[in-house]
Amino acid sequence: MVYPVLTLNVLNMSIIPRKILVSTALPYANGSIHIGHMLEHIQTDIWVRFQRLRGHESYFVCADDAHGTPIMLKAKAEGISPEELIAGVAVEHTRDFNDFSISFDNYYTTHSPENRELAESIFNALNAAGHIVKRTISQAFDPVEKIFLPDRFIKGSCPRCAAPDQYGDNCENCGATYSPSDLVNPYSALSGATPIEKDTEHYFFALGHFESMLKQWTAGGHIQSEVHNKLKEWFDAGLRDWDISRDAPYFGFNIPGETDKFFYVWLDAPIGYFASFKNYCVSNNIDFEAFIANGADTEMYHFIGKDILYFHTLFWPAMLEGAGLKKPTAVYAHGFLTVNGLKMSKSRGTFISAREYLNHLSPDYLRYYFAAKLNDRVEDLDLNLEDFVARVNADLVGKVVNIASRCAGFLNKRFDNTLSAEHDNSALLTSFAAQSETIAQYFEDRQFSKAIRLITELADQANQYVNDRQPWVLAKNADHNEELHQICSTGINLFRILMCYLSPVLPDLANRVEKFLQSSITHPNAWQDISTPLVDHQMVSFKHLLKRIESKDVDAMVAASTETQDTQKTGDLPTNIPALDSELITIDDFAKVDLRIARIVAAQRVDGSDKLLQLTLDIGHEQRNVFAGISSAYEPEQLVGRLTAMVANLAPRKMRFGISEGMVMATGPGGKELWILSPDDGAQPGMRIK
Repeated sequence: MVYPVLTLNVLNMSIIPRKILVSTALPYANGSIHIGHMLEHIQTDIWVRFQRLRGHESYFVCADDAHGTPIMLKAKAEGISPEELIAGVAVEHTRDFNDFSISFDNYYTTHSPENRELAESIFNALNAAGHIVKRTISQAFDPVEKIFLPDRFIKGSCPRCAAPDQYGDNCENCGATYSPSDLVNPYSALSGATPIEKDTEHYFFALGHFESMLKQWTAGGHIQSEVHNKLKEWFDAGLRDWDISRDAPYFGFNIPGETDKFFYVWLDAPIGYFASFKNYCVSNNIDFEAFIANGADTEMYHFIGKDILYFHTLFWPAMLEGAGLKKPTAVYAHGFLTVNGLKMSKSRGTFISAREYLNHLSPDYLRYYFAAKLNDRVEDLDLNLEDFVARVNADLVGKVVNIASRCAGFLNKRFDNTLSAEHDNSALLTSFAAQSETIAQYFEDRQFSKAIRLITELADQANQYVNDRQPWVLAKNADHNEELHQICSTGINLFRILMCYLSPVLPDLANRVEKFLQSSITHPNAWQDISTPLVDHQMVSFKHLLKRIESKDVDAMVAASTETQDTQKTGDLPTNIPALDSELITIDDFAKVDLRIARIVAAQRVDGSDKLLQLTLDIGHEQRNVFAGISSAYEPEQLVGRLTAMVANLAPRKMRFGISEGMVMATGPGGKELWILSPDDGAQPGMRIK
């Protein structure tokens, strides 16, 4: 949903104030924050900081998701109470978010009196309206651990797509939701035993009662188009009643009137957004009830990962509708984070905790890189560490900060750090300020990469201006003092505009710039001040604002993250297993790999890549397009007609050059010494390799 930015002109901007509540998904309280979490929290924080710059009344809340069986079991294993466990994790989470400059108004916990009160109130309202039903079900029970198994503690193959090792409530491969009883070959994640079935009475939320409303709401601009298309599949499959209760033992809130039945964690988790906000409202004299009332002139936004769409775009708005409360203005989903093109891996050192990152690098670096790649679509984002170093150094150090460093020295030596009363190029300043509404709309629409692209283009213009005016040449002749003063003052004002645009992305750098300029660029309504340059203004002496990223620091971070994995307990494994650069797999893991003989029917070089060849592989019943990094060893014409081996059941991967639908097997040290595996004579395309 796009809210137009209302403007009279660049010198007198008029913006209608808004009242906005924003949340991110709740981190689970049994583990550390990692850079995958930070993708979402940084995206949201940038958006919230921008809204504050525009003068809007914006509240940003979150909380630890503190309930559920995993919390209970981890606390038991550590010999402490669940309350002690979540209290310790809360300290760690809060510290990490603070050090990443995530500007929560309130970071709370779902294990709070406010959340208990709100959960019971919403449940009672739904129950009174006939949306809650009770019935006896047969539920999975671990015969070894003597406990009913939560959905996430039952694993098996997805009943829809057959992907193995999926959890009991939804498939991470195809997004299907189902009951644990639907899994193929289920097993307990606690003991490995095959679950047995036991009867128990549970509470259900009748989601189907809200089908008409949900179809209208989801088609009303409250979600992204990709999400809307996904929800159509779930509507076509039919909305099923949602099991909202769990049996003792369980760590959570009792269902009203029950002693051994508890609210399922996913019922009270989204209510935790409201609970955190209510806790803040009480301390800050804000009318919480008026803010969340149905029909209130307020806005509510949730930023989430694409893996929890079902809960936030169906269950949550239906619960709010049934309880007579305000539904979300929008739910914004993002994709997953990969590192160097692959899923984060502890063995590769790319499963990086927030704290390990902060031990080596500035948070502004990661904030900038994410912003430079984020858009409004549900797309995965790749943190390519080599590109990360190059882009941050080139854009922030080489372009933006460079403007100030080129001008500040002359102002310090010649003009007592005072900006001139007039400027050398007012038209250029006006043109920079004139981009404010375009950039504002990009931020509003979460098109951060477009905003960053435009800002860096402006930085190029500012540097070109300094190059053209050559203050270092003028400084050699005292007769040009006034011209030198105005040029450098213009440069500093161009830098100030750019840093105001970037301040939602780079809060730590913005704070240092404010001290240098002796002028705020982060206060509410600062966006309106962009077009008013600093004149006859006293600054302080320029100090180094941002250092370049050193590759050795990135390498040290990766090494430290790898060491974390290496020092984990491996149990009673044999000590004579040779060290490898990858995690050990079982024979069952290896058995999942479908190796097939393939005939190369076409091969060609890939424009823009020195390593890749594009191959068309015939595996008998179909042809596959595969990109293989073997161009150093083969000319394309050498490969046509040859047989090779390929991994046929590898998930397709979207690359810059197209979709790769498998992997060619090769061996050798690399370079020209790289060989595809040619099977014996008589092999035919499509044959399995055993």
